[in-house]
Amino acid sequence: MLPVMRKRLPVVRPETVPWLIPDWPAPLGVRACTTTRRGGISQPPYASLNLGDHVGDRQRAVLINRQMLRQTLQLPAEPRWLQQVHGRSIVDAEQVEPSVEADGSFTRRAGVVCAVLTADCLPVLLCDKAGQTIAALHCGWRSLSAGIIAAAVEALGIAPAELMAWLGPAIGPDAFEVGADVRTAFVTVDTDHAAAFRSCGDRWKADLYHIARQELVRLSVKDVYGGGRCTYTEADHFYSFRRDGTTGRMATLIWIDRSGEPRTSL
Repeated sequence: MLPVMRKRLPVVRPETVPWLIPDWPAPLGVRACTTTRRGGISQPPYASLNLGDHVGDRQRAVLINRQMLRQTLQLPAEPRWLQQVHGRSIVDAEQVEPSVEADGSFTRRAGVVCAVLTADCLPVLLCDKAGQTIAALHCGWRSLSAGIIAAAVEALGIAPAELMAWLGPAIGPDAFEVGADVRTAFVTVDTDHAAAFRSCGDRWKADLYHIARQELVRLSVKDVYGGGRCTYTEADHFYSFRRDGTTGRMATLIWIDRSGEPRTSL
């Protein structure tokens, strides 16, 4: 658990912490972003906006980075950070405690910030078209093959046709080389997933974006946006565990803002 900081944080202007804003037609009041690796105080190999408290970075640096994030994005509350375990468990974000192990959370309450941490795995955001329900998912290959997207759609309890999804930055199909066991894990679940794998000798190149889209469409979630950014090749923007081993984590966040204030940067 991170220590409580008592010293005043540095003043941070909004432009000093870059982020990606989802390119999806989410309802007014649904706000979301993915951070990049830029704009924090962590030192190499975590430079610089590392938000993961489990990767070996100085705890003080992580705490300051998280507080800078909340200040800069004007978040309504501290994100509900999860203990991610590459599974399919989805929890109500209002019930998240430090010991909760899950790879996704959802909420229907304004001001609750759902969050996942990634450094190659695929972050997936969901919201309903009425802007009443949101979710954030951590979709590595193990979670995807275990059915995390289906578990999330079930947990939301909303007709899939009323949902939309955004796929955040993940390791791209030209960089994600896997063994036959990974391909088998997916093809056993759905033979259509074979289209997401490209042979490269005795290994395979896997497309997490393709798999996620297939799963969403199979579940009748037809409004799917995002995809295409590669954490492995875009080293200046993103952390990549596959590329660097010891590295930081980006955060993908989503929350409902019913304050009635007009949108500015988000």
